[in-house]
Amino acid sequence: MQSNNYAIIMAGGIGSRFWPWSTTQRPKQFLDVLGTGKTLIQQTYERINRICPTENILIITNQLYEETIAEQLPQIPRDNILSEPSRRNTAPCIAFGAFKIQKINPEANILVAPADHIILKEDLFVTIVEKGFEFTANNEALLTIGIEPHKPETGYGYIQSSEEILEEKPDQWQMGKVTQFREKPDLDTAKEFVASGNFYWNAGIFIWSAKAILTAFEKYTPKLHRQFAEHDQSFNSSKEGQAIEEIYSRCDNISIDYAVMEKADNVFVISTDIGWSDLGNWSALHEISKTDEAGNAANGDQIIIHNSKNTLVKANIGKVTVVDGLEGYIVVDDEKALLICKKENEQNIKQFVNEVKEKFGEDYV
Repeated sequence: MQSNNYAIIMAGGIGSRFWPWSTTQRPKQFLDVLGTGKTLIQQTYERINRICPTENILIITNQLYEETIAEQLPQIPRDNILSEPSRRNTAPCIAFGAFKIQKINPEANILVAPADHIILKEDLFVTIVEKGFEFTANNEALLTIGIEPHKPETGYGYIQSSEEILEEKPDQWQMGKVTQFREKPDLDTAKEFVASGNFYWNAGIFIWSAKAILTAFEKYTPKLHRQFAEHDQSFNSSKEGQAIEEIYSRCDNISIDYAVMEKADNVFVISTDIGWSDLGNWSALHEISKTDEAGNAANGDQIIIHNSKNTLVKANIGKVTVVDGLEGYIVVDDEKALLICKKENEQNIKQFVNEVKEKFGEDYV
């Protein structure tokens, strides 16, 4: 394990599309989504810890979740749990971590990954990241992991790679230069992307050296870079908290894609199939869950499903639940709320959450 290997785990999201199971007080990264006995953030930490020493892993989160992370990951030093005073999207989050890491180790290579994604092929993930670290240690490059699409998905952004393959390991991965990033497409466009063979799902997982990403911030989003650089001497000191409060009170809410990746000319993609899902909604969980012959999935042995097809049922453990006559539904029963929703309408869940909050208060969301 290389001492120059570092990681930033982004763990501040609230996962509102996973309501009512995921709430502001208990978002999905802190839940055992797959019934493995480990939460998503615990799984994320364990796979990254195969590549990066524990002391080199930073977790950036919202102030609400510091104690939860400390409880779920007691092996992480408390100084490595970094709190954002407000949500400002992924670019400020990554800048925060990169400035800290660069002060500790100017030769650092950094993996950036969300805390709430599923990766089923963990050995291959380790291989991919190790290859990525090797590449970014020897090239001033911004590397992103692209997922080989197995269907025309309209819920993900896409990355187009040039047709020239720079390097590959057949049946595992290949690397190319990024031609363009594309926003979430409509279905016809998604079909074109998949048919082309050189478009990949954008997983939001990145690998780069500290030097390369800070240079990119300075070049492509100089205002954000300046706001952090003004406080450079405060990082890893007693003044860091005050500096971050000031930076976040002024910095823009902007994603790393908009801030850097879509502008830079040194962006590369390593494409692969690591069994990835961002678990962005209940349908994504249904897709990777074990189903019966009718396509129904349930999270426990106290659930009975009759005369139903393509339906996901999630109920509290210990609660007998019977579902009859549903096709293409999501049924989620939690302690304070029950959701029954057609899968085709689950894009409305955020709206449902807002309505519940307005009518019944924040305790339910």
